[in-house]
Amino acid sequence: MSVFPRVVVDESHSEAWSLDLQAAALINPAQPADASYAQAAETLRHRGYEVVPHTEGEIDEGVLRDADVLVVAHPADSGSERTSGSGSPVFTPAELDTLESYVRGGGGLVVLGECQQGSYGSNLLELLDRFGVGIRNDTAHDGTHRFNGVSAWVMGAPDADAADRRGGVLSGIDEVCFYRAGTLTVQDGDSRKAEDVRILLRTSAVADPAGAPLALTARPGEGRLVVLGDSDLFGDDSIDDFDHRALWINLVTWAAGAGRGQAGASLAGAWLAVDQRWLDLKAAVEEIRPLQRKDGSIDGDQHDLGAAAAIVDRICAGIDALAPEFPHDAEYLTQCAEDFRRWAEGGFGVPDFLDSILAFRPAEHREDGLVHLVVFPMYTQNGNLDRNIEAVLVSVYWPDWLAELERTYTNKAFLSIDFIDFTPGYDTDSAVLFPETVAMREVPTFTWGAIFSDREAARFRRVTTAAADLLHLDLPPDAERLLVSQEYCQGMFAMWDMIHDRTHMRGDLPFDPFMIKQRMPYWMYSLEELRCDLNTFVEATKLEKQGQPFAKGVQYGVVFDRIFRFSITGGRVRNYDGLGGQLLFAWLHKHGVLRWTDNRLSFDWRRVPESVCELAEAVGTLYREGIDRSKTGHWIAAYEFVSAYVTPHPRSVWAKGADALPLEGKPKELVDAVLPDEFPLNVFFEALSRKLGPVVASTRGITAADVTVGGGLAGAAEPVAGGAKAAGAAV
Repeated sequence: MSVFPRVVVDESHSEAWSLDLQAAALINPAQPADASYAQAAETLRHRGYEVVPHTEGEIDEGVLRDADVLVVAHPADSGSERTSGSGSPVFTPAELDTLESYVRGGGGLVVLGECQQGSYGSNLLELLDRFGVGIRNDTAHDGTHRFNGVSAWVMGAPDADAADRRGGVLSGIDEVCFYRAGTLTVQDGDSRKAEDVRILLRTSAVADPAGAPLALTARPGEGRLVVLGDSDLFGDDSIDDFDHRALWINLVTWAAGAGRGQAGASLAGAWLAVDQRWLDLKAAVEEIRPLQRKDGSIDGDQHDLGAAAAIVDRICAGIDALAPEFPHDAEYLTQCAEDFRRWAEGGFGVPDFLDSILAFRPAEHREDGLVHLVVFPMYTQNGNLDRNIEAVLVSVYWPDWLAELERTYTNKAFLSIDFIDFTPGYDTDSAVLFPETVAMREVPTFTWGAIFSDREAARFRRVTTAAADLLHLDLPPDAERLLVSQEYCQGMFAMWDMIHDRTHMRGDLPFDPFMIKQRMPYWMYSLEELRCDLNTFVEATKLEKQGQPFAKGVQYGVVFDRIFRFSITGGRVRNYDGLGGQLLFAWLHKHGVLRWTDNRLSFDWRRVPESVCELAEAVGTLYREGIDRSKTGHWIAAYEFVSAYVTPHPRSVWAKGADALPLEGKPKELVDAVLPDEFPLNVFFEALSRKLGPVVASTRGITAADVTVGGGLAGAAEPVAGGAKAAGAAV
């Protein structure tokens, strides 16, 4: 199935709406926009969704087989409403059974009713009754909270709990108008036929009826149900009123999260993981690894070099046996075997695989699903720092949409890859394959770098799922989908990594972009990595407007990964990635965009994009002005910027200002004055680290296969502070 939802809009039951503009014009010649859902459909397509009408015939299992969501919008007989007249507004008993089974089995259903619901000749109420909800035969009126002076155009008031959190389906939603709406009913107690019924919006306290539900969600069985008492708010003539377009996206996306269409990443070449040739090669590599010293050599005084040579012969035989499966790597694999033999013949000194790494050029073959065999003496970043022999089977992740995006964000050196199988050096936190990690006599200029987007996605899904549960964070529907779909999440990371990587060489740079090779205060590295992520976020906001379907996911990815994982991962000694997450959290918190109240984390999602982009601009300004500063002056300015949001250590010399610093000495003295943990964790992150730390640790060596559909490990962490998890707006 596609990574993005497939939405079927029913037009076979005499609905008052159509996706087709010509059909809408036949329904309402004077005002076709009042009968058209064309913009609603296009809004979803803009986000990568497939939207199709069902125009004739009964709704059966065939119609729903590949549907993530079915939308039923105001069926009515032609005597009571302007409709398409196509089919009967009455669902047959077989259709009702099919729809109930579809939803309870994991499908999504969006039902849009109307005022005076019982007067339209449909049996929509019979369908809703199967899920324990209904629409009254009334019309809501409000003389105070109304739009354009019309009392029947009532403004929806968020349920008390939903208004406080503004998460979930109401993420980014402030104002919604219902045009002649019916109010909703919910069965009470043991008779309820759906679980987790939540009221989203109600009439106001002065309306008639007062405080009555206008919109709700429910979870019947494994599925998801959305019910509104009005269908006009998503028509072409109303979808741009208030926050209707955003609400439409949220409702459909939430309904699609029920379980159908949860695509997992396909893995080309997976069969090689159980191929005997690979297993023999892997076994030989794992035998020689314990013999190696940190620099990759083997000490003849401690180990039998003859036995080591026999293992190398097995490694070479394994490479030769597998080589026919990789014709695109023929030159490299031939040279790799030669480098192994030369290493053995030379007495197993420090290995030199320069010739073979120069022959390995995977970025020249960025073809989706292309498989590579990689065998080198190497260390793994964020993993094993010894130059052990490692063998890895990888598959290139390069779908057409990513290739198209790379034409705009040119990065010829970037490669996104998947794990198929690996030796122990990658049973770690490492998610990169960089040529400079290979043991070689000199380090030339390389033209590629690969990132395992599948591992990054799997790690993100597990950690963010646990963090959201731990912090009672009601995720926006499109953020929730990142945790449901490995393929969607992996695509997000591939896009993020590609744009981030190229940013290191672009922009106003007051220093060598490869400053990681220099000795500087660690907050300089932190700002550079954060700058690249913030730039990626800014670009993602632009791409979202252009209809790039992974762009919204990138925005959630940057915020959640930086705050939930980066801030608490690793030790506290010069943890520059951790500091970047702390800075992002503090910026959002001090600007009122993020709140930690009543043991619940919440975001003002309408303001998040603007606020993160403002942080990007602030960092960009720091960089631009740094060009006119001395190195020391720029270090001090950067420190002042960070410390304005993240509190320094109480004993910090740097925090005392320039007069306390050894400015007359060498730069080394300034760096030596930096405390190992110059910016300690705040109380929120200290608690988060204790509770979420075990989940982060569990992602060591993770692959996509280790994360279940739905994110895995949900509920694995205890609450950050005391108190029971709030019941929310459950009825």
